[in-house]
Amino acid sequence: MKILKDADNKAIGFIEYVPAAHAWRPIHAPGFMFIHCMYIYGNQYKNQGYGSQLLKHCEAEAKAKKMAGVCAMTSKGTWIIDGRLFEKNGYAPVDQRDRFDLYSKKWDVSAVDPKLLDWTAQQKKYQGWQLLYANQCPWHEKSVNAIKATAEAYGIDIKVKKINSAKEARKAPSGFGVFSLLKDGKLLEDHYISATRFKNILEKELHAS
Repeated sequence: MKILKDADNKAIGFIEYVPAAHAWRPIHAPGFMFIHCMYIYGNQYKNQGYGSQLLKHCEAEAKAKKMAGVCAMTSKGTWIIDGRLFEKNGYAPVDQRDRFDLYSKKWDVSAVDPKLLDWTAQQKKYQGWQLLYANQCPWHEKSVNAIKATAEAYGIDIKVKKINSAKEARKAPSGFGVFSLLKDGKLLEDHYISATRFKNILEKELHAS
């Protein structure tokens, strides 16, 4: 993880990346570096080139490690970065599934492009109410505790499973990989949610049944 700070030593952004063989997302990208997450805090720090600066640090490390390139998942939806930053920095979309796009920038032209794995094929095995999560994102524990408490209040039996390895996450039933809320083989959410959001989901599902 690289943390970007201003002249007053205040954190204004960060980037988290890992060799793709250890990525906590359903991807296949041997020889690539994979960006898990990046964020710039506050509107006053956005559109000033800080995101591009963080990307350059990641690329420099990937090159130093003799890797083929860098890749990242993007989405116009919630909880994940938009693809425009990558396009501006010479990345190209190489795969797409559901609301997610996989972007890649490679300097080894002989390397096979990264690809997204088929997480929808994993969903049917999760029957009843199921919640899978990992601590790869620090916000998940709070969300999971809120969901469990809400489910108990509604008399809903929800099975909660913690994902403990990157290998497990790559076989997850959602694109985000480290958070999946399902009911009877149907993916309801692919990112952490609040108790209020889960109540709305419960109400909708209960009225539909």
